[in-house]
Amino acid sequence: MKNILVPTDFSDQAEKALKVAAQLARKFNGEIFLLHMLELPLQLIDPVQGSSHNLPEAIFFMKLAHQRFSNLMKKPYLKGIKVHETVEFHRAFDGIMEISREKKCDLIVMGSHGTSGFQEMFIGSNTEKVVRHSEIPVLVIKNEIPEFKVDNFIFATDANPEHKHTLKKAVKFADTIAAKLHLLFVNTPNNFMTSTEAHERMAEYINDSNPNNYEIHIYNDISVEKGILHFAEKMDAGLVGISTHGRKGLAHFFNGSISEDLVNHSNRPVVTFKI
Repeated sequence: MKNILVPTDFSDQAEKALKVAAQLARKFNGEIFLLHMLELPLQLIDPVQGSSHNLPEAIFFMKLAHQRFSNLMKKPYLKGIKVHETVEFHRAFDGIMEISREKKCDLIVMGSHGTSGFQEMFIGSNTEKVVRHSEIPVLVIKNEIPEFKVDNFIFATDANPEHKHTLKKAVKFADTIAAKLHLLFVNTPNNFMTSTEAHERMAEYINDSNPNNYEIHIYNDISVEKGILHFAEKMDAGLVGISTHGRKGLAHFFNGSISEDLVNHSNRPVVTFKI
């Protein structure tokens, strides 16, 4: 986690994400790329469709963003951390993807509003697009976290052997943050397996991933979403990990049975890994 990208709109929710990113940067001696995308009207930035009298307005927005950056830099939680000021004229999603590649970032940390905000952001929003397409892990923060210390990290999986590479990402992430990895398979009435079958499937799934500090859990519930939420509450998990399909988004990770409801209803941080 040497290079951490934090997209911001300077909202309270974005600052909650920045605070967590600052803790990670301090712990791993990393740097933060704080990115604000100026989604200006086309006529302000396009010399063909615009005109010279629009330039002062564009400069005003740039100065305003810089002032907000300057105010953030005075925050105590950023003291001693190298933060790169990045302001781009872009569509937000395109800019986030471009900067994450250009700066060779290891992690994207994004904030979110509460349940209603997650519903709004994860359906047809920049956050949903980033989670869906990002090649690097995306950590979504919903609440204020004074100390981001994860003892128990749950990685929910359907144990599909074609998705073993996401398990390796989760193992690496757990090792990095020194968390115990809880590999969770949720057994539901619609896709019921015996305990023996489920354990055999999970054993085959992890056989060449070499996790160190881990446990396997088979949990029964009426749906995968509810099973993950209930198990996370039972374990008092500090983090929940899931995999996402780039072409389908959160609504279809696993076998198409998991929806945005998991993230919408979880008060815990969620990290996603692209399948």
